[in-house]
Amino acid sequence: MYRILELNPQLKPFAGDIDLRMFLYHSTKGRLLNEDQTLLDFANAYNYYGFHHVDGGWYYREWAPSAYQLYLEGDFNGWNKTSHPLKHVGNGNWELYLEGDDALWEGCKVKTVVDANMTRTEHIPLYARRVVQDPKTITFACEVVDDRDAFAWTDQKFVGEEELYIYEAHVGMAQEAGKIGTYREFANKILPQIKKAGYNTVQLMAIMEHPYYGSFGYQVSSFYAASSWFGKPKDLKYLVNKAHKLGLRVLLDVVHSHAVKNTTEGINMFDGTTWQFFHDGPKGDHPAWDTKCFDYGKTGVLHFLLSNLKFWMTEYHFDGFRFDGVTSMLYHDHGLGTDFNTNDKYFSYNTHTEAITYLQLANELIRQVNPKAITIAEDMSGMPGMCLPIEDGGIGFDYRLGMGLPDMWIKTVKEKKDEDWNIGQMWGDMCLRRPGENTVAYVESHDQALVGDKTMIFRLADAAMYTDMDKATHNPVIDRAIALHKMIRLFTLGGGGEAYLNFMGNEFGHPEWIDFPREGNGWSFHYCRRQWSLKENGYLKYQWLNDFDEDMVKLTKENHMFTQRMADLLLLKEPEKTIVFYRHGLLFALNFHPSQSLTNVLVPVPQPGEYTVALCSDDEKYGGQNLVAHMVYPTKMFDGKHYVELYIPARTAIVLKERVILPEDVQQEAAKPAAKRTFKKAAENSAEKKAAPKKRSTKAVDAEPEKKPTRKRTAKAAETEKKPTRKRTSKKAQEQTDLK
Repeated sequence: MYRILELNPQLKPFAGDIDLRMFLYHSTKGRLLNEDQTLLDFANAYNYYGFHHVDGGWYYREWAPSAYQLYLEGDFNGWNKTSHPLKHVGNGNWELYLEGDDALWEGCKVKTVVDANMTRTEHIPLYARRVVQDPKTITFACEVVDDRDAFAWTDQKFVGEEELYIYEAHVGMAQEAGKIGTYREFANKILPQIKKAGYNTVQLMAIMEHPYYGSFGYQVSSFYAASSWFGKPKDLKYLVNKAHKLGLRVLLDVVHSHAVKNTTEGINMFDGTTWQFFHDGPKGDHPAWDTKCFDYGKTGVLHFLLSNLKFWMTEYHFDGFRFDGVTSMLYHDHGLGTDFNTNDKYFSYNTHTEAITYLQLANELIRQVNPKAITIAEDMSGMPGMCLPIEDGGIGFDYRLGMGLPDMWIKTVKEKKDEDWNIGQMWGDMCLRRPGENTVAYVESHDQALVGDKTMIFRLADAAMYTDMDKATHNPVIDRAIALHKMIRLFTLGGGGEAYLNFMGNEFGHPEWIDFPREGNGWSFHYCRRQWSLKENGYLKYQWLNDFDEDMVKLTKENHMFTQRMADLLLLKEPEKTIVFYRHGLLFALNFHPSQSLTNVLVPVPQPGEYTVALCSDDEKYGGQNLVAHMVYPTKMFDGKHYVELYIPARTAIVLKERVILPEDVQQEAAKPAAKRTFKKAAENSAEKKAAPKKRSTKAVDAEPEKKPTRKRTAKAAETEKKPTRKRTSKKAQEQTDLK
């Protein structure tokens, strides 16, 4: 029996579906690979196809199984459409050899001419590494990249931090000026800010070439080309190399769920057929996105896509991927309008088994290229096993996005009065995670910032942001917005997942929305930029939000908070809108009540010790009133149980750092010079044995974050098998609604 069924006993009626999942995975590998061959050996298409300089000349190769004839035209031959035909060499492969080292050159513009179906058409080469648009004709062409010009990488020893704090970013809109930013501007100006903010992973969007800038990069045309909107390939390499120098991991937002339907700029109809890469007929058309859907059952498609992943990792040194649109891949109806409230909806004729097999193969390949690579799935359906190892019956991702959390916050802020917030239900949403599977928690990503939607700060403050964000101005609307913005982010970080994500600028409450230049806004860049000066000029309240976010990330990182998978609920006072929970040496206390401060709150803790305020949203440096004293709070004992007594003001979040009192024998062991232990050893000891209760000394020592006894969560915190049914939308839907 696969481990997925041990972790999810409710899935045992679907054991046959898990067996089918694994059978298809193994049989597909058997079909793709020769004996003793690995996926790493298989995924080398980019080394054969495309343009390659060899001693004395150039090779150009394509895969076009249904084409009648291919030609190459460009600057090198005066754009003669037929003077340079390719030779068919079998298995749908075409080849052209151009004699002379200078037959082609770096930046030489070319296109592929294809004869098929009694028609002659022009296309961008499938494996183009750079595609540019002519500013006069508005047409696109491939620019040859000389693969002899190797980039001088200096990141050979780079190893990313263990825990993920992700900064989602878009290179083009990252500058304050009203223009399209460049890779080098991002590397030199933005990467240092990300480093200072405490985030350790940069997730780059819109890197794969896309003809329409306003698509946010989600209508990819050339899968092997780094977007020319932001610079040249070597500039992107400079960005990644500099990120690694700063200790930042870089993830690529990869789009293998669909492709742009354009035929001239894209891969659609390259050989005269839709079925070269995509399903034929309606199955090949995405009804919501007006794009083409891949046929993951074809060997040629798997070769193209798997090689693409290896290409980005080897050519550009990306450290992993965030897979876009995974839900759309998993189901034949793309999950549109489906309410995933019963397990049979994960295992039915609607399940796209070939796509699941591709995702398994993709994750296996990625680990073969780089065992420390990270993969994240954008799946809102809650497909079981998404983030379990393949050998356990899973699909192999490291994390899934917690897409239900931003929807929960939007619904709460938009539809409920502050006094009607259901803190217990919020906590239930925080804990709604598949057993053994990691989740990236977040309040808002780029989705919530796009035009037509609102960022969290804009929902809270609305028009008052335009007039009352000066520190010298007082407005209760802004006071509420700033207080809740800090609390919402801290609550989500502390309780919502095993990693955390923030979209560029939202850490300091960037105002308004994102609106790319388009005809409807007069092609304006005003809403397609990041106004970093708002947090830097010292006069505006954005600085308070930025400083709080920076300290929040720093505190949780220093305490390795994600080492403890699930937080322990210690106190929930629903009428008072107050919750207290514990996670890996940190005590989180949040009072969401709009007016009622709580005094002498007794919070049960599992062991005696001291708690010191390490972060408080009410501190003056974050725009607060300094109502909470930064002092040591010793535990007290009542009826044989340990408590810490707190004062929690209204609309205030406090994080206290724990100091425990160890048993006498453990103290003595810790005092021995030979007993110096590493962080890893402490975690191992904590996991291997659980000491019986013993008489404790009165001496307090710093708690080692790993050495925490297992805490029993309340029924509310532990209830991950049930949740109320939610209605999904096509792109912003809730996660699974019933894990029974």
